Amino acid sequence: MDIGHRTPDYHLYRRSRTPVWLALSWRALLALALIGVALAVHWFDREGLRQSSGEPVTFADILYFTMITVTTVGYGDIVPVTQQSRMFDTFVVTPIRLFVWLIFLGTAYDFLLKRVWGRWRMSVIQRQLRDHVVIAGFGNSGSEAASELIRRGAHPDTIVVIDESPAALRNAEALDVAVMEGNATRDAALQAVRVGTARALIVAAGRDDTSILIVLTARRIAPALPISVVIRSLDNEAIARQAGADTVINPASFAGLLLAGSTHGVHLADYMADLAATDGRVALRERCVTAEEIGIPLRAITTGLGHRIYRGGTMIGFWEPGANRLEAGDVILEVVPAPGQDTDGPA
Repeated sequence: MDIGHRTPDYHLYRRSRTPVWLALSWRALLALALIGVALAVHWFDREGLRQSSGEPVTFADILYFTMITVTTVGYGDIVPVTQQSRMFDTFVVTPIRLFVWLIFLGTAYDFLLKRVWGRWRMSVIQRQLRDHVVIAGFGNSGSEAASELIRRGAHPDTIVVIDESPAALRNAEALDVAVMEGNATRDAALQAVRVGTARALIVAAGRDDTSILIVLTARRIAPALPISVVIRSLDNEAIARQAGADTVINPASFAGLLLAGSTHGVHLADYMADLAATDGRVALRERCVTAEEIGIPLRAITTGLGHRIYRGGTMIGFWEPGANRLEAGDVILEVVPAPGQDTDGPA
């Protein structure tokens, strides 16, 4: 924290399902409609009302009597004197009074108590965040990452977006994820989203220098956190890895791979896109070796088509001698059928 500067007060929040203006308008119209019913009947049945002063009952008296009767039990200066008026007040005005009070109380709860409750609840969630995915930056890449996570089965509650742009956060709120306005390059902001207990961090700040600074800050707070970063310039990829990124993705380079691959075979780019797409027929999966698989070659696994082994920080291809025997602690990268695919046929 900078000396002499106040630490920002970071809070998570989620959007309300119903716009505030719509909720207020609907409740106000309902209350006015109920009061209007009581006012209309009292006016048409004004012969059944009497003033204690003996003066004739005017429209202003009817309006006053209706409002007082709906909001309270009345003051006794105007009273129903006919059986019909008394039955109307008993079986219609009394329920209207209860409904109006419920509307008033419900509105107070939603726009006062509920907001206090919501802030407290989100503060509890913020303190207990664990095994979540933090997305720093919600531009094109960040929004696509969040949408893809949800399509792959991640619950929106397990995704936290941090960005300085209110417009970007409004887009994130549409996905029902938790959002926080803040600068992800600051320690306080990353600590507020509990990056130390997160499952992964996705950095897509839109600028390479900002993204690399976020990676540096996050790596210092969480040394073991898996960090993926989007880098636009090829020259900055090595810097991002030195800063602590585990995965560096260059959208232009990936597009180039697909384009170049298409020149060597019409199906190469199609298969690579199939691997990356949610609705593709095949998917890449990373997992740890099981006890039953220790000692067998990578090609003998039955859960998918083994492509690589990661052993002690070393990558081993399926064609290399090290893949002839799986060892405890190995991480397997395999191609598996996508969910919903018929496993009896070829991938």
